[in-house]
Amino acid sequence: MSDMRHISSRDNPHFKALRALADDPRGHGRALVDGIHLVATCIARGIGIKQLLVSESGQKNPEIMVLLQGAAGIARVTLRDSLFRDLSGVAAPTGVAAVIDIPVPPAGWPSGDAVLLDAVQDAGNVGAILRTAAAAGVGDVLLGPGCAGVWTPRVLRGGQGAHFSLAIREQVDPAAALAACHATSVATVARGGANLYELDLKGPILWLVGNEGAGLSAELVAAARLRATIPLAAGTESLNVAAATAVCLFEASRQRGVR
Repeated sequence: MSDMRHISSRDNPHFKALRALADDPRGHGRALVDGIHLVATCIARGIGIKQLLVSESGQKNPEIMVLLQGAAGIARVTLRDSLFRDLSGVAAPTGVAAVIDIPVPPAGWPSGDAVLLDAVQDAGNVGAILRTAAAAGVGDVLLGPGCAGVWTPRVLRGGQGAHFSLAIREQVDPAAALAACHATSVATVARGGANLYELDLKGPILWLVGNEGAGLSAELVAAARLRATIPLAAGTESLNVAAATAVCLFEASRQRGVR
């Protein structure tokens, strides 16, 4: 073990630094990855872990004990359970987390399938969309201004490791992305678009996904090459944005015969 310390006070400078990092990961260039599954994913994929955080009760968890045995060379901090809960933001956290560097966004623009989020504000929705994109084989996700921070603890939990399978770009200019990406741009709209199931989605697609309440901006809808609407049962108004994105991405997979 290269370093080990114990934190029991909220006044501890190191705890304050961790708290600030959890609140503003992008500003610090590092993210707090919380939970057994996500920490195990980081270890398995060789993601550079700067520090492991373990709660006092987490040290007694058999799964966490095995996890720590496989990460013997990484600096470790143990925290009082209440302090760990404060960092995690979960009422009953598993008791282990990791501090990682936020990956540097790739240069240039996507050349294949991608999803562009326009002011999608709910962290759960952003995390679910990332998870769906990875599962559908979409390699790139772009987030415009107004989206939930993609490296915040809630989005990381929602993504369940999808972050590490995707090329993620934040704070992109949606108009610039539309102009630069050669894929067919498809605006997802609640009504007025072509029936999703009647569109040819076999080629590379740049999916445009809008805000939970307002939908896509009028400018993006107008700039898109195609507009798509998911047909719904009579009397229903719309789908949750994450659910709608999943329908779209997997319809494209179905058309391509992906199994």
